[in-house]
Amino acid sequence: MARVFAEGRLVYGMQLPIQSQSTIYAEPWEASATAADLAEVARAADRAGFGYLATCDHVAIPRRLAGPMSTIWYDPVATLSFLAGITEHVRLLSHVAILGLRHPLISAKQYATVDHLSGGRLVLGVGAGHVQEEFEVLGVDFARRGAVLDETLDALRAALGPEEYPEFEGELFSFKDLGQLPRPAQTRIPVWVGGSSPAAVRRAAVRGDGWLPQGDPRDKLPAQIARIKELRAAAGVGGPFEFGAITEALYVGEPGWDTGRRTLTGKAEALADSLRAYKALGVDQIQVRFRSRDRAELTDQITAFGAEVGPLLND
Repeated sequence: MARVFAEGRLVYGMQLPIQSQSTIYAEPWEASATAADLAEVARAADRAGFGYLATCDHVAIPRRLAGPMSTIWYDPVATLSFLAGITEHVRLLSHVAILGLRHPLISAKQYATVDHLSGGRLVLGVGAGHVQEEFEVLGVDFARRGAVLDETLDALRAALGPEEYPEFEGELFSFKDLGQLPRPAQTRIPVWVGGSSPAAVRRAAVRGDGWLPQGDPRDKLPAQIARIKELRAAAGVGGPFEFGAITEALYVGEPGWDTGRRTLTGKAEALADSLRAYKALGVDQIQVRFRSRDRAELTDQITAFGAEVGPLLND
Protein backbone atom coordinates (compact mmCIF):
# COMPACT_ATOMS: atom_id res chain seq x y z
CA MET A 1 0.00 0.00 0.00
CA ALA A 2 1.46 3.34 -1.06
CA ARG A 3 0.81 6.55 0.82
CA VAL A 4 -1.56 9.11 -0.70
CA PHE A 5 0.96 11.91 -0.09
CA ALA A 6 4.74 11.88 0.22
CA GLU A 7 6.07 11.10 3.68
CA GLY A 8 7.63 13.92 5.67
CA ARG A 9 5.66 16.73 4.05
CA LEU A 10 2.69 18.53 5.59
CA VAL A 11 -0.07 18.51 2.96
CA TYR A 12 -3.16 20.72 3.01
CA GLY A 13 -6.67 19.97 1.76
CA MET A 14 -10.14 21.39 2.32
CA GLN A 15 -13.78 20.45 2.81
CA LEU A 16 -15.71 22.16 0.02
CA PRO A 17 -18.28 24.81 0.94
CA ILE A 18 -21.83 24.77 -0.45
CA GLN A 19 -22.13 20.94 -0.65
CA SER A 20 -22.88 20.65 3.08
CA GLN A 21 -24.29 23.52 5.10
CA SER A 22 -24.35 22.74 8.80
CA THR A 23 -24.70 25.99 10.75
CA ILE A 24 -21.52 25.07 12.65
CA TYR A 25 -19.34 26.02 9.68
CA ALA A 26 -21.37 27.28 6.69
CA GLU A 27 -21.02 30.95 5.70
CA PRO A 28 -24.25 32.91 5.02
CA TRP A 29 -23.43 33.37 1.31
CA GLU A 30 -23.43 29.61 0.71
CA ALA A 31 -27.23 29.35 1.09
CA SER A 32 -27.80 30.93 -2.34
CA ALA A 33 -24.64 29.57 -4.00
CA THR A 34 -24.82 27.55 -7.23
CA ALA A 35 -23.05 24.66 -8.92
CA ALA A 36 -20.99 27.27 -10.80
CA ASP A 37 -19.78 28.67 -7.45
CA LEU A 38 -18.86 25.18 -6.26
CA ALA A 39 -16.94 24.60 -9.50
CA GLU A 40 -15.00 27.86 -9.19
CA VAL A 41 -13.96 27.07 -5.62
CA ALA A 42 -12.84 23.57 -6.63
CA ARG A 43 -10.83 24.87 -9.59
CA ALA A 44 -9.18 27.53 -7.40
CA ALA A 45 -8.07 24.84 -4.92
CA ASP A 46 -6.83 22.61 -7.75
CA ARG A 47 -4.72 25.47 -9.16
CA ALA A 48 -3.47 26.43 -5.67
CA GLY A 49 -1.89 23.03 -5.05
CA PHE A 50 -4.36 21.67 -2.51
CA GLY A 51 -3.86 17.98 -1.81
CA TYR A 52 -7.56 17.12 -1.72
CA LEU A 53 -11.12 18.38 -1.88
CA ALA A 54 -13.64 16.75 0.45
CA THR A 55 -17.42 16.25 0.43
CA CYS A 56 -19.80 15.06 3.18
CA ASP A 57 -22.56 12.44 3.20
CA HIS A 58 -26.12 12.39 4.55
CA VAL A 59 -29.11 10.81 2.81
CA ALA A 60 -31.88 12.62 4.71
CA ILE A 61 -32.02 14.92 7.74
CA PRO A 62 -34.93 14.59 10.21
CA ARG A 63 -36.88 17.73 11.10
CA ARG A 64 -35.54 17.68 14.67
CA LEU A 65 -31.99 18.25 13.36
CA ALA A 66 -32.77 20.44 10.35
CA GLY A 67 -32.19 23.65 12.36
CA PRO A 68 -28.52 23.09 13.21
CA MET A 69 -27.65 20.71 10.37
CA SER A 70 -29.83 22.13 7.56
CA THR A 71 -31.03 19.73 4.86
CA ILE A 72 -28.39 20.81 2.32
CA TRP A 73 -26.13 17.80 1.86
CA TYR A 74 -25.05 16.99 -1.69
CA ASP A 75 -24.60 13.34 -2.61
CA PRO A 76 -20.88 12.56 -2.27
CA VAL A 77 -20.56 10.23 -5.26
CA ALA A 78 -22.37 12.60 -7.62
CA THR A 79 -20.35 15.55 -6.29
CA LEU A 80 -16.98 13.78 -6.49
CA SER A 81 -17.81 12.69 -10.06
CA PHE A 82 -18.61 16.31 -10.97
CA LEU A 83 -15.32 17.40 -9.38
CA ALA A 84 -13.40 14.70 -11.25
CA GLY A 85 -14.51 16.24 -14.53
CA ILE A 86 -13.56 19.83 -13.73
CA THR A 87 -10.23 19.38 -11.86
CA GLU A 88 -6.92 17.88 -12.91
CA HIS A 89 -4.61 17.13 -10.01
CA VAL A 90 -6.37 17.40 -6.66
CA ARG A 91 -7.36 14.22 -4.79
CA LEU A 92 -11.07 13.58 -4.20
CA LEU A 93 -12.01 12.65 -0.63
CA SER A 94 -15.32 11.54 0.86
CA HIS A 95 -15.25 13.05 4.36
CA VAL A 96 -16.97 10.95 5.34
CA ALA A 97 -19.06 8.40 3.47
CA ILE A 98 -21.55 6.63 5.76
CA LEU A 99 -20.92 3.26 4.16
CA GLY A 100 -23.30 1.35 6.42
CA LEU A 101 -26.29 2.97 4.70
CA ARG A 102 -25.56 1.12 1.44
CA HIS A 103 -24.77 -2.42 0.36
CA PRO A 104 -21.01 -2.75 -0.21
CA LEU A 105 -21.49 -3.79 -3.85
CA ILE A 106 -23.39 -0.54 -4.50
CA SER A 107 -20.61 1.50 -2.86
CA ALA A 108 -17.99 -0.52 -4.75
CA LYS A 109 -19.67 0.19 -8.07
CA GLN A 110 -19.96 3.91 -7.31
CA TYR A 111 -16.49 4.53 -5.93
CA ALA A 112 -14.70 2.27 -8.41
CA THR A 113 -16.33 4.33 -11.16
CA VAL A 114 -15.27 7.62 -9.56
CA ASP A 115 -11.69 6.35 -9.24
CA HIS A 116 -11.73 5.09 -12.84
CA LEU A 117 -13.12 8.36 -14.23
CA SER A 118 -10.74 10.53 -12.18
CA GLY A 119 -7.62 8.63 -13.14
CA GLY A 120 -7.06 7.23 -9.66
CA ARG A 121 -7.65 10.31 -7.50
CA LEU A 122 -10.15 8.90 -4.98
CA VAL A 123 -9.49 8.73 -1.25
CA LEU A 124 -12.33 6.91 0.50
CA GLY A 125 -13.05 8.56 3.85
CA VAL A 126 -15.55 6.56 5.91
CA GLY A 127 -17.51 6.95 9.14
CA ALA A 128 -20.19 5.23 11.21
CA GLY A 129 -22.85 7.98 11.04
CA HIS A 130 -24.88 9.53 13.86
CA VAL A 131 -28.43 10.27 12.62
CA GLN A 132 -30.71 7.48 13.85
CA GLU A 133 -33.70 8.22 11.59
CA GLU A 134 -31.48 8.02 8.53
CA PHE A 135 -30.56 4.43 9.37
CA GLU A 136 -34.09 3.42 10.35
CA VAL A 137 -35.73 4.62 7.14
CA LEU A 138 -33.16 2.67 5.10
CA GLY A 139 -33.63 -0.48 7.18
CA VAL A 140 -30.17 -0.47 8.78
CA ASP A 141 -29.68 -1.26 12.48
CA PHE A 142 -28.52 2.03 14.04
CA ALA A 143 -27.43 0.39 17.30
CA ARG A 144 -25.10 -1.97 15.40
CA ARG A 145 -23.78 0.66 12.97
CA GLY A 146 -20.19 0.17 14.12
CA ALA A 147 -20.26 -3.57 13.45
CA VAL A 148 -22.07 -2.93 10.16
CA LEU A 149 -19.37 -0.49 9.09
CA ASP A 150 -16.58 -2.90 10.05
CA GLU A 151 -17.99 -5.69 7.89
CA THR A 152 -18.89 -3.27 5.11
CA LEU A 153 -15.27 -2.09 5.05
CA ASP A 154 -13.98 -5.66 4.86
CA ALA A 155 -16.42 -6.45 2.05
CA LEU A 156 -15.52 -3.25 0.25
CA ARG A 157 -11.80 -4.04 0.41
CA ALA A 158 -12.58 -7.22 -1.55
CA ALA A 159 -15.01 -5.52 -3.92
CA LEU A 160 -12.60 -2.66 -4.73
CA GLY A 161 -9.66 -4.98 -5.31
CA PRO A 162 -8.27 -6.04 -8.70
CA GLU A 163 -10.67 -8.94 -9.30
CA GLU A 164 -13.49 -8.60 -11.82
CA TYR A 165 -15.43 -11.19 -9.78
CA PRO A 166 -14.68 -10.33 -6.13
CA GLU A 167 -15.55 -12.77 -3.35
CA PHE A 168 -16.55 -12.10 0.24
CA GLU A 169 -18.21 -14.17 2.96
CA GLY A 170 -19.38 -12.49 6.16
CA GLU A 171 -22.28 -12.40 8.60
CA LEU A 172 -24.18 -9.60 6.86
CA PHE A 173 -22.88 -9.76 3.29
CA SER A 174 -21.64 -12.45 0.97
CA PHE A 175 -21.01 -12.39 -2.77
CA LYS A 176 -19.18 -14.28 -5.49
CA ASP A 177 -19.53 -14.88 -9.25
CA LEU A 178 -20.79 -11.30 -9.69
CA GLY A 179 -18.61 -9.22 -11.98
CA GLN A 180 -18.01 -5.50 -11.66
CA LEU A 181 -16.15 -3.47 -14.28
CA PRO A 182 -14.60 -0.95 -14.51
CA ARG A 183 -12.07 -1.67 -11.78
CA PRO A 184 -10.58 1.27 -9.88
CA ALA A 185 -7.57 2.93 -11.50
CA GLN A 186 -5.65 2.50 -8.22
CA THR A 187 -4.53 -1.00 -7.29
CA ARG A 188 -5.70 -0.24 -3.71
CA ILE A 189 -8.01 2.63 -2.90
CA PRO A 190 -6.80 4.34 0.29
CA VAL A 191 -9.32 4.26 3.15
CA TRP A 192 -9.19 6.99 5.79
CA VAL A 193 -11.42 6.40 8.80
CA GLY A 194 -13.16 9.39 10.38
CA GLY A 195 -14.14 9.93 14.00
CA SER A 196 -12.54 10.48 17.39
CA SER A 197 -14.43 8.04 19.63
CA PRO A 198 -12.48 5.04 20.97
CA ALA A 199 -14.32 2.78 18.48
CA ALA A 200 -13.50 5.06 15.54
CA VAL A 201 -9.85 5.32 16.57
CA ARG A 202 -9.62 1.53 16.83
CA ARG A 203 -11.30 1.14 13.42
CA ALA A 204 -8.84 3.59 11.87
CA ALA A 205 -5.89 1.75 13.39
CA VAL A 206 -6.95 -1.76 12.40
CA ARG A 207 -8.85 -1.20 9.12
CA GLY A 208 -7.66 2.16 7.81
CA ASP A 209 -4.79 3.65 5.86
CA GLY A 210 -5.33 7.00 7.58
CA TRP A 211 -7.29 8.82 10.27
CA LEU A 212 -9.61 11.83 9.94
CA PRO A 213 -10.24 13.26 13.42
CA GLN A 214 -13.58 14.83 14.21
CA GLY A 215 -12.46 18.24 15.40
CA ASP A 216 -9.91 17.20 18.03
CA PRO A 217 -8.10 20.32 19.32
CA ARG A 218 -4.32 20.37 18.96
CA ASP A 219 -3.64 19.31 22.54
CA LYS A 220 -5.67 16.10 22.10
CA LEU A 221 -3.90 14.96 18.91
CA PRO A 222 -0.65 13.50 20.32
CA ALA A 223 -2.49 11.03 22.59
CA GLN A 224 -4.81 9.95 19.75
CA ILE A 225 -1.89 9.49 17.35
CA ALA A 226 0.04 7.48 19.96
CA ARG A 227 -3.05 5.33 20.60
CA ILE A 228 -3.44 4.51 16.91
CA LYS A 229 0.23 3.53 16.62
CA GLU A 230 -0.12 1.36 19.72
CA LEU A 231 -3.27 -0.37 18.38
CA ARG A 232 -1.63 -1.00 14.99
CA ALA A 233 1.40 -2.55 16.62
CA ALA A 234 -0.77 -4.73 18.88
CA ALA A 235 -2.82 -5.93 15.89
CA GLY A 236 0.28 -6.59 13.80
CA VAL A 237 -0.87 -4.13 11.14
CA GLY A 238 2.01 -2.73 9.10
CA GLY A 239 2.38 -0.37 6.16
CA PRO A 240 2.11 3.39 5.83
CA PHE A 241 -0.52 5.38 7.72
CA GLU A 242 -1.51 9.04 7.34
CA PHE A 243 -2.69 11.17 10.25
CA GLY A 244 -4.99 14.12 9.65
CA ALA A 245 -6.15 17.18 11.59
CA ILE A 246 -8.74 19.90 11.05
CA THR A 247 -7.25 23.34 11.64
CA GLU A 248 -8.77 26.41 13.20
CA ALA A 249 -10.56 28.73 10.76
CA LEU A 250 -8.04 30.80 8.80
CA TYR A 251 -7.80 34.16 7.08
CA VAL A 252 -4.71 35.10 5.10
CA GLY A 253 -3.94 38.77 5.79
CA GLU A 254 -5.88 41.25 7.92
CA PRO A 255 -9.61 40.68 7.40
CA GLY A 256 -11.02 44.13 8.19
CA TRP A 257 -14.18 42.40 9.46
CA ASP A 258 -15.05 40.23 12.47
CA THR A 259 -13.92 36.70 11.62
CA GLY A 260 -14.41 35.45 15.18
CA ARG A 261 -11.88 35.17 17.98
CA ARG A 262 -10.90 31.58 17.14
CA THR A 263 -9.85 32.44 13.58
CA LEU A 264 -6.11 32.48 12.86
CA THR A 265 -5.39 35.64 10.87
CA GLY A 266 -2.30 37.50 9.73
CA LYS A 267 0.64 37.38 7.35
CA ALA A 268 1.66 34.17 5.59
CA GLU A 269 4.72 33.66 7.79
CA ALA A 270 2.68 33.83 11.00
CA LEU A 271 0.03 31.42 9.69
CA ALA A 272 2.65 28.97 8.40
CA ASP A 273 4.49 29.10 11.71
CA SER A 274 1.29 28.19 13.56
CA LEU A 275 0.34 25.42 11.12
CA ARG A 276 3.82 23.85 11.07
CA ALA A 277 3.18 22.92 14.70
CA TYR A 278 0.79 20.24 13.42
CA LYS A 279 3.68 18.52 11.68
CA ALA A 280 5.62 18.48 14.94
CA LEU A 281 2.66 16.68 16.56
CA GLY A 282 2.91 13.87 13.99
CA VAL A 283 0.21 15.09 11.58
CA ASP A 284 0.63 14.36 7.84
CA GLN A 285 -2.23 16.38 6.37
CA ILE A 286 -4.25 19.35 7.59
CA GLN A 287 -7.77 20.22 6.50
CA VAL A 288 -7.97 24.00 6.33
CA ARG A 289 -11.05 26.23 6.39
CA PHE A 290 -11.28 29.90 5.45
CA ARG A 291 -13.69 32.59 6.63
CA SER A 292 -15.30 34.45 3.72
CA ARG A 293 -18.22 36.73 2.85
CA ASP A 294 -18.70 35.61 -0.75
CA ARG A 295 -17.26 33.26 -3.35
CA ALA A 296 -14.72 35.80 -4.62
CA GLU A 297 -13.29 36.31 -1.14
CA LEU A 298 -13.04 32.54 -0.63
CA THR A 299 -11.27 31.91 -3.94
CA ASP A 300 -8.91 34.82 -3.14
CA GLN A 301 -8.16 33.21 0.23
CA ILE A 302 -7.52 29.82 -1.40
CA THR A 303 -5.20 31.38 -3.97
CA ALA A 304 -3.32 33.41 -1.35
CA PHE A 305 -2.89 30.36 0.88
CA GLY A 306 -1.54 28.25 -1.98
CA ALA A 307 0.86 30.97 -3.13
CA GLU A 308 2.04 32.39 0.20
CA VAL A 309 1.40 29.94 3.05
CA GLY A 310 1.65 26.50 1.40
CA PRO A 311 5.32 26.92 0.31
CA LEU A 312 6.33 27.76 3.91
CA LEU A 313 4.72 24.72 5.55
CA ASN A 314 7.67 22.42 4.85
CA ASP A 315 10.60 24.80 5.36
